[in-house]
Amino acid sequence: MQEALKLVNVSKHYRDFSLNSVNITLPTGCIMGFIGENGAGKTTTIKLILDLIKRDEGSIYVLGKDNLIDLKSVKENIGVVMEDSFFPDNLTAKDVNRILKGIYKTWDEKRFDSYLHQLSIPVNKPVKEYSKGMKMKLSIAAALSHDSKLLILDEPTNGLDPVVRDEILELFLEFIQDESHSVFISSHIISDLEKICDYITFIHKGSIIFSESKDELLEKYGILKCTEKEFGRIDPGAVISCRKNSFGVEALVLKNWVKGNFVIDRAGIEDIMLFYTNRSKERQIH
Repeated sequence: MQEALKLVNVSKHYRDFSLNSVNITLPTGCIMGFIGENGAGKTTTIKLILDLIKRDEGSIYVLGKDNLIDLKSVKENIGVVMEDSFFPDNLTAKDVNRILKGIYKTWDEKRFDSYLHQLSIPVNKPVKEYSKGMKMKLSIAAALSHDSKLLILDEPTNGLDPVVRDEILELFLEFIQDESHSVFISSHIISDLEKICDYITFIHKGSIIFSESKDELLEKYGILKCTEKEFGRIDPGAVISCRKNSFGVEALVLKNWVKGNFVIDRAGIEDIMLFYTNRSKERQIH
């Protein structure tokens, strides 16, 4: 299987934060969700992928090209949307079309116009009069209007209402119908990622906790609910993280490791992330 994106032992060190030996592989034709709390390293990772900052160790390959050597050769094939990186305030969507037509050889003016219409983006209104959500929609329309094979998106649905978010997610699903297309998307809105992603990568304090198939994650983990006494009979190796409440114990567990007649509820991606995040803070019950 070909890889749209591959990070091998990538590290970046700052005085108060380090990205530690990050390994990520996004197969071609798939959508990967990139999750983690604020300050975990998501935006740093994306900036390293785009060579906006220089890595200290490791290798990064974008569409099969080393991003330090050949990133310019695949710029036509990468669509990028960063959370706070919008077009200059004085430009209109019409200006954006004119400028990007001169930058991208594969710019598709008709496709861009179609997205402007579909997303209700005004053509002659200056960007400074756009809402944050409207600015994001314009950026997404631009990212989709040249020969993009890989979309790299940092919080693309942030600030959008649920109806528009669903509309944007549908665009990503349409984009991925072409098996040569791939999407790497960072978001705090985990429910959005659970709808569309094939893979989930979770970063915590600069380190990758897991990078797996979404379906495998949802199949592997569950939320165990029981009394403290019952919890004492659970194999500690089955327990990822646990917390007490007024009814007893809730724990994120590896479902196949739990023996006996226990209630195990479905664990969503957000549940899995929160239990892992709280792992170091929990009080040991065993």
